[in-house]
Amino acid sequence: MAAPLVLDRTAEDAEDSAKRRQIVEGARVIFRALGFDAASMGEIAKAAGVSKGTLYVYFKDKDELFQAIIEKECVFQAERVFDFDADNPDVAGELTRMGIAYVKVLCMPERQSALRAVIAIADRKPVVGRTFYEAGPAKGIARLAAYFESQVKAGRLEHIEDYELAAAQLMESCHATTLKPVLFNFDSAPTPERIDHVVNTAVKTFMAAYGKK
Repeated sequence: MAAPLVLDRTAEDAEDSAKRRQIVEGARVIFRALGFDAASMGEIAKAAGVSKGTLYVYFKDKDELFQAIIEKECVFQAERVFDFDADNPDVAGELTRMGIAYVKVLCMPERQSALRAVIAIADRKPVVGRTFYEAGPAKGIARLAAYFESQVKAGRLEHIEDYELAAAQLMESCHATTLKPVLFNFDSAPTPERIDHVVNTAVKTFMAAYGKK
């Protein structure tokens, strides 16, 4: 009796993943250049180098494609920025590294385009706003809050009554005077020196409140 045929889907899955990435990158270019409302599936397909038929195999509409881009970018940035060494006794050093990386990512020109696009359509498409917040800010806050908890347990920080609030406050302090001027096209991206100054001030304030006395 012949052995049953087993299909190796590895190559097929890899090709499917590569095609999806190709579409997402093409869409990223179009959304950045035209914004969400002005972008069309036809322009996205052209930028991605695929047919409209192929595009619809992977994404049912523009909303789904935009959400995929947002989620991918936010998850990648959260994993890269909010990656803490819980065993490092230098808490201030860990927070300073995080803060500088966080502000640099936030103030990137391409990041501003995404933020403006989300803000512009959040009223009409609340699921996009929720996707962005859950994959980005909420994930960063949760990771930072978990780090704070680990450092309190390790005896490196004083008791923190509300980990989530403390994390959100530190993140807000890190981008104070840097993000909004760029977001609203009032000013250009902050210099490395300005970022260092703002973040170091935020961390010093946090450590004054929660550092071991």
